[in-house]
Amino acid sequence: MNFQRPGFLLVIILAGAVATPAWGQSAAPSAGPVGSGAQSAASIPDFSGTWAHPSLGFENPTSGPGPVRNRSRTPSGASNFNLLVGDYTNPILKPHAAEIVKKNGEISLSGKVFPDPDNQCLLQPVPYIFWNFEIQILQQPDKVTILYPHDQDYRQIRMNQPHPAKVTPTAHGDSVGHYEGDTLVIDTVGIKVGRYAMIDRFGTPYTEALHVVERYRLLDYEAAKEAQDRGQKEWPLVGAYAVDPNYRGKGLQLEFTVEDDGVFTMPWSATITYLRAGHADWHERVCAENVEHYYAGALYYSDKDARIPTADKPDF
Repeated sequence: MNFQRPGFLLVIILAGAVATPAWGQSAAPSAGPVGSGAQSAASIPDFSGTWAHPSLGFENPTSGPGPVRNRSRTPSGASNFNLLVGDYTNPILKPHAAEIVKKNGEISLSGKVFPDPDNQCLLQPVPYIFWNFEIQILQQPDKVTILYPHDQDYRQIRMNQPHPAKVTPTAHGDSVGHYEGDTLVIDTVGIKVGRYAMIDRFGTPYTEALHVVERYRLLDYEAAKEAQDRGQKEWPLVGAYAVDPNYRGKGLQLEFTVEDDGVFTMPWSATITYLRAGHADWHERVCAENVEHYYAGALYYSDKDARIPTADKPDF
């Protein structure tokens, strides 16, 4: 697949996971629910290792309201990544949100690119961040850390704790988790509304009322493979992030539910299904300075104030 968007013209390096602190700011939404107690260590599922989801977007749920989809399709009927035109008629969208999605689609159709957290080298909110092709989950008794290769990004989830009474919004929000049997449940609120605030590749907006619940569980290989194949009918395979073709162990599935009364008419859900990555090393993607120089005017932003960070010399 030929990726043309600025967020994909990146330098790929091999390195250990380097933590980058999230930026925190003001005002607070209400706290969400958490589990009532800790689960015994012996019964906690093991999510360790590098997991790959080698397609770009969210997988549609098997039933019920789902995410905004791309109106632009390839000849095979799959989503056309090089032309992102969100379906503003999706009934989950309130009228003002539908107008924003429609406007972004019109920008894409005009040949320009609307700025998003990826192509602007920004920290990415939940659930936008789920586009990352690979993840690692590090489990400890008091916290779970999820690593993402894009710009060494990561999230930390406090286990078996409530949200604070007053949450200070941050880029990734305040996340608390607990185990329900074989499932890791993560509840996130307090996601900061930044300059380019969107939850997907179509620019669907959100407010500080955004509430996301993630549920991670292991699946038998056949079920995970079927889910990935179904998802790739919507978002085609990105070969550079292919799964291990010889792996036949369990897969990992993330099912998440999104609520935001300021944007959506109803809660909606989607999934991301992972299998083992086709490589053992952890590959990090760096959104490098001066990246816009490679485009030589062939691709440009709709927002004249959108600028990729620049530097006189590289810092890596």
